[in-house]
Amino acid sequence: MNEQLQGATTQTASAQPLFNPLSPDFIRDPYPSYDKLRTRAPVLHLPALNGYLVSRNADAALVLRDKRFGKDYVTRITRRFGPEALNEPVYRAMGRWMLTQDPPDHTRLRGLVVKAFTARRVEDMRPKIQAIVDDSIDRVIGQGRMDLISDFAFRLPVIVICDMLGIPETDREIFFKRERTGGRLLDPVPLSRAEIDEANAAHANSEAYFQRLFDLRRREPGDDLTTQLVQAEEAGSKLSNEELTANIILLFGAGHETTVNLIGNALLALHRNPDQLELLKSNLSLMPNAIEEFLRYDSSVQLTYHVAMEDVEIGGVKIPQGDNVMCLLGSANHDPAVYPDHPDRLDITRPNVRPLSFGGGIHFCLGAQLARLEAEVALTTLLRRIPNLRIDDVENPKWRPTFVLRGLKELPASW
Repeated sequence: MNEQLQGATTQTASAQPLFNPLSPDFIRDPYPSYDKLRTRAPVLHLPALNGYLVSRNADAALVLRDKRFGKDYVTRITRRFGPEALNEPVYRAMGRWMLTQDPPDHTRLRGLVVKAFTARRVEDMRPKIQAIVDDSIDRVIGQGRMDLISDFAFRLPVIVICDMLGIPETDREIFFKRERTGGRLLDPVPLSRAEIDEANAAHANSEAYFQRLFDLRRREPGDDLTTQLVQAEEAGSKLSNEELTANIILLFGAGHETTVNLIGNALLALHRNPDQLELLKSNLSLMPNAIEEFLRYDSSVQLTYHVAMEDVEIGGVKIPQGDNVMCLLGSANHDPAVYPDHPDRLDITRPNVRPLSFGGGIHFCLGAQLARLEAEVALTTLLRRIPNLRIDDVENPKWRPTFVLRGLKELPASW
C-alpha cells in the first residue's frame, strides 16, 4: 500500500487497513472491505488526502446531488497531490474536463455535447451497434475461443465513440492497439514519478492525434461531435482550444472505458452465478433489468470525487470547507439499507434497482443510456449466438491494477 495512505486508514483488530485500494486482494474483491467500512467507519477521515471516504448509499447520494458539494478541481488536486501536480500536463488537461468543472463552465461545456446523447439519438444507434456486435462475433466464432475483453467488449464501444467523434476508419487500429493505462490517474493513491511520466506521454500522443483530427474536420466537416466542437471553438466564445482538446480526450476515454468494464464484469458475474446465466438465457426479456443489476453488483466506476464548498456534516461527521469527499459508489450499491435482500448476491430479477454507478446531480453520466444500450445488445447477442460459451477461469481472472475504474485485463473463453 502507498505509504501516504498507510497511516490514514482505520485499522481492524488484525492490523489490516479497511481501505487499501491498490492491494491485490482489494482489487480482486473490494466488497468485504466495503461492508466493514459501512459498519465501522461510514465516513472515514483520510488525513493524508485531506479527505473523507463516504461508503453508505444515503450519504453518497447526498454528496452527488447536494449543491454544498462541488468539483473545485484546483483545490481537490492540490490537496491530494500538492500544488506541484498542476505543473504536470496531464493534470492541467484534466482540470479542463467538463467532469471536473462547476457551473457556469460545466453548464457551458456540457451544453455543447448533450444533444448527441439524447434518448432518441442513442436509440437511433441500435442498428449500428447490432452490426458491430455481430461483426465482432463473426470474426471469432469459427475459432472456438476468444478473449471476451479485447475481441468483444472492447471493440464495440471503441468503434461507437470513434463514429461519434468522426475518427476515420483508417485510424481505428491505433485505438484498438493502444494500451489502457489511463485508469491510474483517477485512483486516490498518488502516482509514482514513472507513472506520471507515462501518463504525460500518453496524453501528449492523444493531444497530437486529436489536433490532426481537428485540422481534418476544419477542412472536411462531418456530422460528428468533433466538427460540432471545432465550430464552437472557432466561434470564439464557447470553447477555448485547450478545452476542446481536453474534452475530446475525455469523451473518447469516457465513451469506451466504462462500457468495456460493464460488459466484462457482467459476463464474469453471470458465469460465476450459473443459475442467473441460465435464467437470462431462457428469458432474454429480463436483460434491461439485468443491466441495472450488473451496474449495481460490480460497478465499472467505484469512486467519484467532490469537494465540500462550505462546512458541512455527513453522517454525524463535520467536514471542513475545501476537504475532498470521495463517494464509494461500489459500496453504496451494496448497502443493505437500500438492498436488504442479500446485496452481495447477483439477482437479475431484483426489483427497484437504482445503482449510483453513473453518478448523480449535474454530473450524471452523459453516456448512461448509450452504455446501457451497448451492454444490452452485446450481452443479448452473445448469449443468443454462442449459448455454450465458457469462461476459462472464473475464479481467478486477471483484473486491471486500478481501483476507480474496475475492470478486467482479459477474460479468455471457449465454446
